[in-house]
Amino acid sequence: MSYLSRVRPAATGTDTGTGFGVPGFAHPLLAPAEWGELTRPGPPLHWVVLDVADGPGVRPDPHCLAAAGRLRNAGVRVLGRLDAVHGARAAADVLDEARRYADWYRVDGFLLDRCPTERGSLPQVRRTVDTLRTLRDAPHVVLGHGAHPHPSYAETADQLVTFSGPWSDYRWSQAAEWTADYPPERFCHFVHGVPRGHLDEALRLARWQGAATIWFTDRHDPCGHLDPWTTMPGYWDEIVSRVGTGVSE
Repeated sequence: MSYLSRVRPAATGTDTGTGFGVPGFAHPLLAPAEWGELTRPGPPLHWVVLDVADGPGVRPDPHCLAAAGRLRNAGVRVLGRLDAVHGARAAADVLDEARRYADWYRVDGFLLDRCPTERGSLPQVRRTVDTLRTLRDAPHVVLGHGAHPHPSYAETADQLVTFSGPWSDYRWSQAAEWTADYPPERFCHFVHGVPRGHLDEALRLARWQGAATIWFTDRHDPCGHLDPWTTMPGYWDEIVSRVGTGVSE
């Protein structure tokens, strides 16, 4: 059984309920069924990440333009993926890619992936986020830490990814104590290698730890050479049904 740390307080205000944040499928030419599935009515999608070529690419991609347009027409928020390389990448390079995403694909916001977690990097991340917010009208900004960062990051962005990793780690994970001061819609969990038989357990754990935006998949990468996020979970219809109806204690 998973470690269930504590019951979270009920969220108020802007709580949208549990839904999916899609970390980024393969290029639409390689995963046309996946991109098409996201425009089908029913799945509670909070946002979908567009990653053209480890960023926006060097020129507008017509296939990605079409995929992003179909999602926006369906009312789904599209985020451009930016790689912070754990703080090692120059802010000017990150912002240059963000401008291309905004100009070419009219994204609704950004996922700053591999974002630093330590307090010392916070001023630079805050400056980057402040600039990102000038590129679009009220863009949605997600910091993709993949682990619990210093608490001050929670005041910098709209959402934080506080877990990204395998089910073998997630099932024994705990939420940092400071996260209880914020509603669930502020946090995202990405978990790969979740067996079909453990879906209820994974969903309960996300709810107990206070993460309203999730992406659970049975895809996994035991050797570290494949991206488990690039294809649809094998149990997509089932998890959509589970999220739609909720999971009991």
